[in-house]
Amino acid sequence: MKILITGVAGFIGYHLAEKLTETKKNIIYGVDNLFIDENLNYKKRRLNLLSSKKNFIFKKIDIRDIKKLKNFFKKYSFDYVINLAAIAGVRMSFENPKVYYENNIEGYMNILLLSKHFKIKHLVHASSSSVYGDSYKFPQEEINECDNQTSFYGSTKKINESMSKAFSKNFNLPITCLRFFTVYGPYSRRDMAIYKFISSAYNNKKIILNNKGNHFRDFTYIDDVISMITKIIRKKPTNKINFNIFNIGSGKSISLSNLIKLIEKKLNFKLQIKNSNFKKGDVFKTHASIKKINKFLKRKVNTISIDKGIENYIDWYKGELK
Repeated sequence: MKILITGVAGFIGYHLAEKLTETKKNIIYGVDNLFIDENLNYKKRRLNLLSSKKNFIFKKIDIRDIKKLKNFFKKYSFDYVINLAAIAGVRMSFENPKVYYENNIEGYMNILLLSKHFKIKHLVHASSSSVYGDSYKFPQEEINECDNQTSFYGSTKKINESMSKAFSKNFNLPITCLRFFTVYGPYSRRDMAIYKFISSAYNNKKIILNNKGNHFRDFTYIDDVISMITKIIRKKPTNKINFNIFNIGSGKSISLSNLIKLIEKKLNFKLQIKNSNFKKGDVFKTHASIKKINKFLKRKVNTISIDKGIENYIDWYKGELK
């Protein structure tokens, strides 16, 4: 099975490639533009770890460059494509919306066009819980209206879903969009809350806690996310328009203040906190309904509790300090 993973040097891309290369019959091809940001060193480290895999092939390609991307598609004749390439995060989308448009919308259009042209068996695309925006009905279900995004990042992901649905229906291209809910775990992005909290504790730095910790998030451990993606790849949509959307979450929501208490308990350390106001682009709560994905996969998808996940994360972080 030949599988292309775009954004392979990213947090989810790395873990997915690592898992898929365990099956020797799989050949995993990865592309990434190695976008320069605070996570670049981690991206390079992830690629170094993957480079030892004999069935992994990497090429530095920006998905906005359709010529290079087309040559890559043509050379290797992929069976499946998993698109994880995007500019992520809410904050920067206020500062530079153009880069989000170019990468998340124009770049994804290239993926759609090439997947159609080369008759890809199944395209799996990374959406986000950000499409729900300011929700007031919980848990959030895939059938809910999503017309109130609080950031341009969330809007790009909602536009991606609309593009995907149109391509599926018009060109008989099987596409599944996955709405990820705050994924965390080893080698996660440095700008994510859990990384910041644990790093601040070990470096004796004060953390800035927006909305006094009264946000709620559905934190999803990376192993559960990868388990779901690997099962979805070969299970194409079965409806008439060849399209589906799934929440990828834990099905539980925890306040950031309680998350901090859990981290403090695990570390036996009191974090220094500076409370801050509610920030533009933030949402009060995310909480995924996982009934649809459970039914589709015919199993319960979440197996790692936040308690165990934080413990695993801290163990990994300790290893990073050695």
